[in-house]
Amino acid sequence: MIIKPKIRGFICVTAHPEGCAAHVQEWINHVKAKGPIANGPKRVLVVGSSMGYGLASRITAAFGSGAATMGVFFERPSEEGRPATPGWYNSIAFTQAARKAGLYARNFMGDAFSVDIKRQVVEAIKADLGQIDLVVYSLASPRRTHPVTGAVHKSVLKPIGAPYTNKTVDTDRGVVSEVTIEPASEAEIADTVTVMGGQDWELWMQALGEAKLLAPGAQSVAYSYIGPEVTWDIYKNGTIGMAKNDLERAAKAINAQLKANGNGRAFISVNKALVTQSSSAIPVVPLYIAILYKLMKARGTHEGCIEQMQRLFAQQIYGPKAATFDDGGRVRVDDLEMIPEIQNAVRQIWPTVTTENLEAVTDIAGYRTEFLKLFGFGLAGVNYDAETEPHVPMN
Repeated sequence: MIIKPKIRGFICVTAHPEGCAAHVQEWINHVKAKGPIANGPKRVLVVGSSMGYGLASRITAAFGSGAATMGVFFERPSEEGRPATPGWYNSIAFTQAARKAGLYARNFMGDAFSVDIKRQVVEAIKADLGQIDLVVYSLASPRRTHPVTGAVHKSVLKPIGAPYTNKTVDTDRGVVSEVTIEPASEAEIADTVTVMGGQDWELWMQALGEAKLLAPGAQSVAYSYIGPEVTWDIYKNGTIGMAKNDLERAAKAINAQLKANGNGRAFISVNKALVTQSSSAIPVVPLYIAILYKLMKARGTHEGCIEQMQRLFAQQIYGPKAATFDDGGRVRVDDLEMIPEIQNAVRQIWPTVTTENLEAVTDIAGYRTEFLKLFGFGLAGVNYDAETEPHVPMN
């Protein structure tokens, strides 16, 4: 079939297998061009490995450090007349490239929150790798079936305490407008923490620890975002922020567990605002990203997922110098985003943005380009007018 992008709201409902493979190869090429990461990880588990920071982490570990990797993800295969999700194609492309390079790569497709997937991964590590020296927790899901109660919890993107009104942009139509979001209920806050907080990360580390699969000195990292004040009501101080606070609670508990296991460590990496499937769904944030991209590209400091993860691994987790942490015990690879010159410029531009000047004062074009690349569209060397086979089996 000939596959073209079909956008509905903040999501693209189609994905191009050859385009996704080209996107994965771009990321692999970047990591290889940066050279080997000395003393990098050799046996890595990535929970949430099919898109964004999780995929970039897996690529960095494999092609920067020659690591054997296991990836856990939940994606939809192709159906009659319908291509698979981009994460499905990404995972296939990564696996093929890794194995071609002589690297171990094994995938687990299913609900990462479930007891069964954890059991499968534990047994596979025992059989294939023996132990793990890095666990990356990069799961992004709108819902979670609790492994004990069976209750289904759904996350929400809402402020807390009072309605929130601010500018936002329809990135597809290029229309700037005001959006008002009603505050979350106590039940919605609790559900969001259950889905997006640190409990499942703890359960993964508990399962690995009890099976004695964590190598001495093993490390674990989860990803978060803080961002500027203009987004705080909907992000840092909203329901997502409450979940991220719980993730930080979990990091401290896991850190204590790993420190007792051969002086390992666990921490949060605060990453840069980027175009992802998750960020596209948050009102206000896409407009901020469009402004940010223009400013950082002008300064030559813009980074995407793969640049962020390569820098995190090469300069922080496995860098020649000790990792640097902020007052909250977090590694900050959002440092270039948060410098005063950039944030002052964002504050100056924000109130001036209108539908009419959107193209001039923001990088909305760059936003759209990056958004489509998430789904395998707009990649050089791919003929999007040609027939392609959407039914690609998972390795």
